[in-house]
Amino acid sequence: MKLGSVSENLSSEKRISITPEIVKKYNSLGFKVYLNSGYGSHLGFNDNEYKNLKVEILNNPKEVIKIADLIVQLNLPEDENSNLIGKDQTLIGIFDPYINKQKINNLIKKKINIFSLELLPRITRAQSMDILSSQANLAGYKAVIESFSKFEKAIPMMMTAAGTVPAAKVLVVGAGVAGLQAIATAKRMGAIVFATDVRMASREQVESLGGKFLTVENSENLETNDGYAKETTDSFKKKQEELLSEILKKIDIVICTALIPGKKAPLIIKDHMINNMKTGSVIYDLAASQGGNTAFTEVDKVIEKNGVKIMGERNVLNKLPISSSNLYAKNIYNFILNLYDKENRKLNIDLEDVIIKKTLLK
Repeated sequence: MKLGSVSENLSSEKRISITPEIVKKYNSLGFKVYLNSGYGSHLGFNDNEYKNLKVEILNNPKEVIKIADLIVQLNLPEDENSNLIGKDQTLIGIFDPYINKQKINNLIKKKINIFSLELLPRITRAQSMDILSSQANLAGYKAVIESFSKFEKAIPMMMTAAGTVPAAKVLVVGAGVAGLQAIATAKRMGAIVFATDVRMASREQVESLGGKFLTVENSENLETNDGYAKETTDSFKKKQEELLSEILKKIDIVICTALIPGKKAPLIIKDHMINNMKTGSVIYDLAASQGGNTAFTEVDKVIEKNGVKIMGERNVLNKLPISSSNLYAKNIYNFILNLYDKENRKLNIDLEDVIIKKTLLK
């Protein structure tokens, strides 16, 4: 089988789907890998490194699209390339079907098999393919590093002859994979960490990392069967607002990670809450690309309101492109391994397999 990948739009996406390390695994399965010239050069992976692993380097991305049976990407290929994908070709990536519905429908009409891996079920067998977890883990880490770089005070407590510097207080909103990594990273750097989440199961995880779990009293567990957060009721939102309004007065740094798959990010930190925060505080909003968890978040900007800096990046993983590409490439490989019939050397789209059924767009 012919496996291909083409360069993403580097102005918005620096990650790649096929690293030299993972090429060896595809070779062992009997795949022939095709990439366009300069595919990984921005990450230090030059064409010769790929050629030494028997990768076919083609001059034009369009040539790769036309020749590949299976195409792996981060995002939907740009129109000039996606228009070239034809019947019975297979496309795998993170395609956000809620936002790109029309483009995806056009591809489906052409009898193209499209798998969107953010739809993977949260089951044990799918853990090695779970792109949301691998990427969110890095995003949570980097959000802490970025926010700490904007905070103009020391993070850990320091006792000196001249006096004591108090430890910074950090609040993590949303204790999913990104939130838990943010808690762990902030704790390692000496901060006092608080966290909140609508899922009661998060309490034990937060506390095991040394964080203090904040929750609305007598609230129900707002968790779906797939392990994601549900939308909250108006009553819960009001109680949560009261809780956060008080705690935010004491907080130095907030890491927002609250997302509901396929929907606008919930507005959790409102303008009056920010107005009551301490001057010099920092908010890092990982939900920026889906509308943000704060009233003032803007994508790829640092907004200052009443002395509070609010950071919202579209893709924080562009600041960790090598680490995130390595993990993503392994996730993709593991998904293909589950999809591939080694004996007959072809893809086996078995809709009895819940992993395949859940991720196939139709």
